[in-house]
Amino acid sequence: MQTYNQLYIDTRNMLRANGVEAANLEARLMVAGAAGKTTNELVRDFMLYTGDGVVKAVANMASRRLAGEPLAYILGKWEFYGLELNVDPDVLIPRVDTEVLVQEAIQAYLGRKNDPRVLDLCCGSGCIGCAVGHHLPMSQIVMIDDSEQALRVARSNVMKCGLGSKVSCVKADVFEDPPERIGTFDLIVSNPPYIRTMDILTLDPSVRDYEPIEALNGGSDGYDFYAVILQKWRPLLRERGRLMFEVGEEQAETVMELMKESGFDRVKSVLDTAGTPRVVTGELL
Repeated sequence: MQTYNQLYIDTRNMLRANGVEAANLEARLMVAGAAGKTTNELVRDFMLYTGDGVVKAVANMASRRLAGEPLAYILGKWEFYGLELNVDPDVLIPRVDTEVLVQEAIQAYLGRKNDPRVLDLCCGSGCIGCAVGHHLPMSQIVMIDDSEQALRVARSNVMKCGLGSKVSCVKADVFEDPPERIGTFDLIVSNPPYIRTMDILTLDPSVRDYEPIEALNGGSDGYDFYAVILQKWRPLLRERGRLMFEVGEEQAETVMELMKESGFDRVKSVLDTAGTPRVVTGELL
């Protein structure tokens, strides 16, 4: 018999010995997930004994992790902007970088306009729309993706976050004209695919081999989605409406120029925690 603390230490040491950088965090999440506990509950119960089922479940998780599978897919959930969200291999794993986009969206309307209508393009798991909807309680959100599998995950997160009455999930392709009667919006947010096609081969195997390639591939130069969104979806913005993109490294300047050419004012970039321009925003003239 092992205590939860002993199981955590053994798992951490095994992950660390095999080169897992975040071994402390990942071991804690594995043990908590296998036990059906939050990490705070796990710490509370560290000195209690585990059952064989938990030990076997953690061993299976660790085996999958050491084979290269991302922990988020193993757990089936991941935290984003304070929300626990469902994830699976049909959607990208939410990243801390994307929280910069959410923060900009919330700050743009918090205390100014209580009921913005928001369009989340290429929504994937729905992490952006759910986080914005949670923190702007009067907002109305429409989330769009061309993958029915991704929308299934997004819908599950809408329900998990208690946002069912204020969020709609719509299947549509951003390269096509917007659906009829979708209406107009105060804000469009998007974390579109922006990796150059040839660069996908150089990605870390945990991304390249497990996450959906269609959610990464931004075309030969990485700008396909930015260009088409500005062409086809910009007309849905209301007067002084805002557009906010997440961008890849070294893409901010080009996306800013594309937005200015499309009639946006007050165009700027916002840095992520590593000091990289990660978000580009602008207001429609």
